[in-house]
Amino acid sequence: MSKLDELIKELCPDGVEYKQLNEVGSIFKGMSGVTDKWADSGNCRFIDYKNVYDHLKVDVFDLPYATVKKSENQFILRQGDILFTSASETPDECAISSVIERELPDGIFLDDHLFGIRVDNEICDPVFCNYFFRSKSFRKTVNKSVRGVTRFYISMPDFAKLQIPVPPLEIQREIVRILDKFTELQAELQAELELRSKQYEHYRDKLLSGNREIPIVKISEVAEVNRGKRVTREQIADCSLYNVYQNSLTPLGKYDEYNCPENTTFLIAAGAAGEIGFSREKFWAADDCYFFKCGQSLDSRYLYHVLNSQKEKIASRVRRASIPRISRSDVDNLNIPLPTIDVQRRLTDVLDNFDNICSSLNIGLPAEMKLRQQQYEYYRDQLLTFAETGRIIFTDRQTDRQTDRQTDRQTDSN
Repeated sequence: MSKLDELIKELCPDGVEYKQLNEVGSIFKGMSGVTDKWADSGNCRFIDYKNVYDHLKVDVFDLPYATVKKSENQFILRQGDILFTSASETPDECAISSVIERELPDGIFLDDHLFGIRVDNEICDPVFCNYFFRSKSFRKTVNKSVRGVTRFYISMPDFAKLQIPVPPLEIQREIVRILDKFTELQAELQAELELRSKQYEHYRDKLLSGNREIPIVKISEVAEVNRGKRVTREQIADCSLYNVYQNSLTPLGKYDEYNCPENTTFLIAAGAAGEIGFSREKFWAADDCYFFKCGQSLDSRYLYHVLNSQKEKIASRVRRASIPRISRSDVDNLNIPLPTIDVQRRLTDVLDNFDNICSSLNIGLPAEMKLRQQQYEYYRDQLLTFAETGRIIFTDRQTDRQTDRQTDRQTDSN
C-alpha cells in the first residue's frame, strides 16, 4: 500500500469535503489606476498576464515596472497567492492559474487583467490548489461559467462559487510531493532544451550577420508588405479558415478563399505584436497580421529566419499600450542582409535542419518532454479526481503505484 493510500485510509475513509472557493480563501482584483506598464522604471513592479499564462509557478525574477495610484485598495501580493487570467479570445484560456511559490519582495502588484485568490493555509495548501485548478475536471467546470461572444471572461462572483475538494493537509502535501517530481523532471528537460535553443540562435545569428560584401536592404525594397483582413461573421458562420494568431495557425476549418499562399512568412501586428511565423499551407491572415509577398530576389523561408534573428530589434519598435502594436512603416523599414538567392536557400536548409533538431516533437528532447507532459497530466488528473466517497479514483492502482516508484527512482538518480 502506498503512503497516499495509507493517508486516505487513516484520515478520510468516509469522504472528502468539497468547499466553495469563497469558503477557503479571499478573492482579489488586480491593481487599479495603472499607467506606463512595461516602462523602464515606475513606483511598483507587477506580475503580468503572460507570466501567469505561461507558468505553472510564477517567475518572480521577471517582474516589469508600472506606475499606479497609491491607494489603500491596492492589493499587495505575497508568497502562496494563486493568480488567474480573467479574459481571453478563447474560453479555454480563461482562469488559467499560476501560484507564487517563492518569496516575493515587498510591494509587488497584480496586472489589472488578472485576479487571484489567497487561500487559508490551515485549510488548503496553495500548490495543491494550483495543481487542481489546472486539472481537466476543474477546467471543464470553469468553461461552463465562462461568458462572452468575441471575447470571453469569467466573473469573480461566478468563480467564487466554484468548488474544490479539501482533503486533510497531509494528503494535499503528499499529492504535491508526487506531482512536483513530475514537474521537476520537466523543468530539467526544459532547461536542457533552452540551452540547445540558445546554441541554435547563436549559430543562426552568426550565419545571418552578413559581411561587407553582402548588401543590406529594406524589406519594402524586396517584398510587398501586406496587412490581413478581418474575418466577417458570414464567413465564420458559413465555413472556417486558418486564422493567424500568436505565431500559430488556429484552424477554424476549410474555406475556398485565402488571402495568403503557402510558404508565407508573417508577423503579428497587434496583441502579440512582433511575433514571427511561417506557414507552409494557405491561410487567412486576419487584420492583426502582416504577411510578406517576396520578390524574385528574396526567399520567404530565408526571410523568416532573418526576422527571428532580429526579434529584439523588432520588439523595440512595438508600441506598448493596452494592446501592443507595431506600425506598417516600422516593418517596411526593417533592414535585412540580401545575399544571392542560392546562398539564401543554402542557409535556409542548414537552419531548418538545426531548427528541426531543437523543436521537432518526434526526436530528441522535445519528444521526451512531450511524453513527460502527457504522463504528468494523466497522474495529475488521477490524483486530483475524488469520488463522492472521498477515495481517489484510479483506473489501475497497482500500475499507478509502480509508476510512482519508478518516478521516485528516476528522480533520485537525477
